Amino acid sequence: MVIETKEHKYVKAKDHRGPLEHHHHHPQSSSPNENPFEKCIIPPSLAHLFPPLRFHPCLPHHLFPLQGNYSFFSFLFFTYIASQSFHSLGHFIQQVDDFASRTKTVAGHNLEPTPWHLFPPKTFEEETRQSRAYKIIQCTYLTCLYNTTDPATTDTDRPRFDSSSRSSSPECPEVFRFIHRDLEPWARTKITKKHVDEAKHYAAFRVVIYQGSLYLDLYYACVQSRMMFTIWGLLQLLERYPGLVPDVDMMFECMDKPTINRTEHQSFPLPLFRYCTTPNHFDIPFPDWSFWGWPEVNIRPWDEEFKDIKWGSQAKSWGMKVPLAYWKGNPDVVSPIRTALMQCNDSKWGAQIIRQDWVQEAKEGYEKSKLSNQCNHRYKIYAEGYAWSVSLKYIISCGSLSLIISPEYEDFFSRGLMPLKNYWPVSVAPSPDGLCQSIKFAVDWGNANPSKAQGIGKEGQDFMASLSMDRIYDYMFHLITEYSKLQDFKPAPPSSALQVCEDSLLCFAEPKQRQFLKRSTTFPSTSPPCTLQPPDADIINSLFREKQKRMDALREKESHS
Repeated sequence: MVIETKEHKYVKAKDHRGPLEHHHHHPQSSSPNENPFEKCIIPPSLAHLFPPLRFHPCLPHHLFPLQGNYSFFSFLFFTYIASQSFHSLGHFIQQVDDFASRTKTVAGHNLEPTPWHLFPPKTFEEETRQSRAYKIIQCTYLTCLYNTTDPATTDTDRPRFDSSSRSSSPECPEVFRFIHRDLEPWARTKITKKHVDEAKHYAAFRVVIYQGSLYLDLYYACVQSRMMFTIWGLLQLLERYPGLVPDVDMMFECMDKPTINRTEHQSFPLPLFRYCTTPNHFDIPFPDWSFWGWPEVNIRPWDEEFKDIKWGSQAKSWGMKVPLAYWKGNPDVVSPIRTALMQCNDSKWGAQIIRQDWVQEAKEGYEKSKLSNQCNHRYKIYAEGYAWSVSLKYIISCGSLSLIISPEYEDFFSRGLMPLKNYWPVSVAPSPDGLCQSIKFAVDWGNANPSKAQGIGKEGQDFMASLSMDRIYDYMFHLITEYSKLQDFKPAPPSSALQVCEDSLLCFAEPKQRQFLKRSTTFPSTSPPCTLQPPDADIINSLFREKQKRMDALREKESHS
């Protein structure tokens, strides 16, 4: 039997089931004549190493209990040491190292940076090449074996929503309507296997959800821990709604700029998930990794961070807040807007612009970059970086009047923002000082109309409050569900994909990453997802018209100031 908690899992010796009865396998192999190594602990490419021992890597795993630091792989390794000559041992180690060097991992081992957006190769903390090899094999091939809870087959773990809870499920936030718009390009043609395979040329990784388990096919590394935290979010979705997430085959890209241009790909749109999009791209926006934390800059999971930001925003009354527009960030990201913004750092423009030095912040324990301490100004500026920036949600959460500078990109929730209702649009005028003048106009208006400015800021904060992690998981659930309805084939993991579970991902995580991941752990929901609105293009088009009308009126007023 298996006893498991979120923190610890071990296998009792009386469990006589072997790996063949567990779930770390490729479901495509189901024929009576299948290769027995398909479902083994050790992959076929290493199986030839064991005949001298008459040891079959598919022996029942109860012989190798997982207790303390004594893993199956340790037993295997030391058994082999005891039975082989020094020469054979060297050959064994070489073979293990060679195999590990070809195994791609969610942490980024053996992956090159995306060729369309280069960044420095990743470094890892393992002390030696051998320790890295053993970690790769342990985390990739062994860890998920002991996770015997299969959401596809365990009825007791399925959420049981009665008819009353389903009927009383609240309607999803209005921004969820954009799910239908994002998927509209495939409404008539459906999503074929060819669509997905062609999208691979633009993807960093592929996610296949099959019978409640997640399989990952890796192509390129992602900067920092983006991939790891994105996959963690998907694993938490499976945990939150076990047995409800449909089988699906999705290509993901993890860098900043959308790539599937609507003009270039009009005849054959490619479905590619990423963190942002534009009206000129087919890329499908998906909640970004930072909702589960961003350890590299010490940003905690979203629910924690929002709670502290809101608390920090109440430290000073509106009248006591600094009557200037505030921005703090990194301008050195090939961003013309941020470069221009640095020129506005002058009291005559009503702005305070600060360059963020993340290296120095890390040395000082991130005390000066704590987001909850950056809500002391009446106005906060959002400026896109190389493309879209995750900072938008934190800026709006402050409850200050958010000054959003002519965004080119949009993430999944920003489409729901309305000018002069929950933010103030700032223009980039053609004149040299156009941006600074637009910021000054907003600050002057806000200082002359403090109650209205405060009201817009509060509306923005309330908008972000409506996007709790409950709703984030609901957005993911509905997006994946609607996407799966369009697929005209039965998803199944490719032979190159490997299963990923919570324990295998935590196995790869560095200590700080592991701390952040565990803080965002979820549990099966006791209530169903919110109710997704049906498609309605008229509502979306009306929203666009209202946005444009408000911005045109503001620009007209600004031009006469």
